[in-house]
Amino acid sequence: MAVLEVLKMGHPLLLQVAQPIERFDDPELDALIKDMFDTMEALSGAGLAAPQIGVSKRLVIFGVTKNARYPDAEEVPATILINPVIQPLRRGTEDDWEGCLSVPGLRGLVPRYTHIRYSGYDEKGQRFEREASGFHARVVQHECDHLDGILYPRRIRDLRMFGFESELLKEEDEGAP
Repeated sequence: MAVLEVLKMGHPLLLQVAQPIERFDDPELDALIKDMFDTMEALSGAGLAAPQIGVSKRLVIFGVTKNARYPDAEEVPATILINPVIQPLRRGTEDDWEGCLSVPGLRGLVPRYTHIRYSGYDEKGQRFEREASGFHARVVQHECDHLDGILYPRRIRDLRMFGFESELLKEEDEGAP
C-alpha cells in the first residue's frame, strides 16, 4: 500500500485525544491498517498509532520480531488494537529507554507498568484481551498514550535522562553509567 509521513512532536494533532472507531470490517479501516503496518515496517518501528499519521482514531498497531532500533527486545506479536483499555496488574513501574517515530533521534528513560492487561477490538470488531509484561507491556502503553495526546517525553521524570540517541550511545561506549 503506502508508507505514510509520520507527524513530529509539535504537531497539534499529536496533542489531541483520538476518537473511538465505530465501524469495523470496513475497507477504509483495512487500508489504514495496511498503510500503518507498511509505515511501521519501513521505519523499523515497534508500533504506530493512527494519530502519528494524521488520523485521529483510537487505533494502534505493534509487533516486534527482530528490530535494529530495539536489538535486545523480546518478540511482541503483531497486533491490531482498536479502542484499547489498559489495566495495570502490578502497582510498580520500571524505567527503561524509549524512542518514538514522532520524536526521531531522541531517547528517554520512561517509567511504565511492568505487567498489564489490555483489551480492545480487532479490525473485524472481535473483542479480545491479553496480559503483557516487559517490552510488550511497554510498547502497548507507549502506543496507547498517543491516543490520549501524550508523547513519551511528558512521562520522563528526570530530563537528564533524555537526549539524542547518538550522544547517549557515545556516553555508554565511553563507560558512563
